[in-house]
Amino acid sequence: MTGVDPDVWLGIDLGTQGVRAVAVTSAGRLLGTGSSPLTSNRRGERHEQDPDQWWRAVCSAVGQTVAAGADPRRIRAVAVDATSGTVTLTDRNGRCAAPGLMYDDGRAGVEAEQVNTLGEQQWAKAGYRRMQRSWGLPKLRWLLDRYPHAVADGWRLAHQNDVINRTLVGHEVPTDTSNALKSGADAASVTWPEHVFAALDIPAAVLPDLVMPGTVIGEVCAGAAAECGLVPGIPVVAGMTDGCAAQLGSGATAVGSWNSVLGTTLVLKGVTEDLLHDPNGVVYSHRSPSGHWLPGGASSVGAGLVAREFAESGLDRLTDEAAPLLPTGLLRYPLVSSGERFPFVAPDAVAFRSREPVGAAEDFAALMQGAAYVERLCFDYVDLLGASTDGAVVLTGGATRNPVWNQLRADVLGRPVSLPRHAQPALGMAVLAASACGEYGHAEHGLDRAAAAMVRPDRVLEPRASHRSAHDEGYARLLGLLVRRGWLPDTVAAHARERTTP
Repeated sequence: MTGVDPDVWLGIDLGTQGVRAVAVTSAGRLLGTGSSPLTSNRRGERHEQDPDQWWRAVCSAVGQTVAAGADPRRIRAVAVDATSGTVTLTDRNGRCAAPGLMYDDGRAGVEAEQVNTLGEQQWAKAGYRRMQRSWGLPKLRWLLDRYPHAVADGWRLAHQNDVINRTLVGHEVPTDTSNALKSGADAASVTWPEHVFAALDIPAAVLPDLVMPGTVIGEVCAGAAAECGLVPGIPVVAGMTDGCAAQLGSGATAVGSWNSVLGTTLVLKGVTEDLLHDPNGVVYSHRSPSGHWLPGGASSVGAGLVAREFAESGLDRLTDEAAPLLPTGLLRYPLVSSGERFPFVAPDAVAFRSREPVGAAEDFAALMQGAAYVERLCFDYVDLLGASTDGAVVLTGGATRNPVWNQLRADVLGRPVSLPRHAQPALGMAVLAASACGEYGHAEHGLDRAAAAMVRPDRVLEPRASHRSAHDEGYARLLGLLVRRGWLPDTVAAHARERTTP
């Protein structure tokens, strides 16, 4: 209404390389942003961060957001996301007593085998079958082995955003089932599987309470408000992982809708009514604040090869030269690193070309096309599992800066794709905060309404029918190459071919 200051929602994203904050109105107007870098210690399979820097970076990013024009008196709630599977231990006073083991820290290999042996039935029930060594529960067991006094001293498991939430409210907080999924939380019942933790000799006292994302867990305390430029009393809402936050920030919250993120690698996340069970352990599902499920998977294919292979080329010029070559008969499987995890599991998979390229432009065209074909195979795979895939497809990630690539992805998928204006995880947390504390109605629909109001569309791309048959043929050829290499199961390839046939 004219003359009335709008409600403002604050979202905070804890990424790998930095913290980002955004303040957004209920109508999706961006009032302010801020960011602050984070540093990591990487060595071999080790990837750690000093947790003390997380709060300092949050204060800097939020302070910049307020200075940019976001009136802290108008902020109605705040939510925080974090990197999935990043954990630490906190002491009785909530101070971090161990390093932050980051989302891709891979030292807990032995512990992962133990976790999978003792929790086999539970993980099958959860739909993902096996935990990876980088997940939170194997790392918790690893930490407890390295700090044998932790249990007696009252130390507790804390996920990355738990550390920030506790500092914001000034007291102990529950953790959300999204960040706790990889720590073994049962998202369907919002409980810890006590029998598994007992078998792993992990006492219940080590575990925080569990709540669904979107639950109000406290209010910003006076001390935290003074440090980061907020006002006391702002509700703090339980957040989600950064991947789920990015999905909310894309606006893909309704059943059947999908967010395809093409950055360094390709990540596909959607919304389903029911929990998907994947016999191959490729897809796992978070629980949406709406009560629906958020299945997804992360491929090792992506745009990360662009900087590696074409760093010396002018990408604008190269794109212009590649565009008229599409569709190209040169097939690529553009793996950024060895091994594939989605849409199939193949630890021995390596990048390949069907032949040598005729120049850099054709090679770049084949890279873009190869990533688009893998994206299509990801959709075929989740369709095979029974997911609804007929809703909106929203493209986000760094590759969306390339308009030729965007159009190519629409052509290959054979369906319209949309691109939102300000998609990012921090915006997703602002949407979550608004859905929890704003006037958006029943919880089941509040998230969809908040996303529709706050995520502004930029443009929609329609597929070009003239390219359909050529892409269908190229896609079928790629399926054959993957099957012959022993990576893609015949059942998956057969389903993909069925969906290709009109």
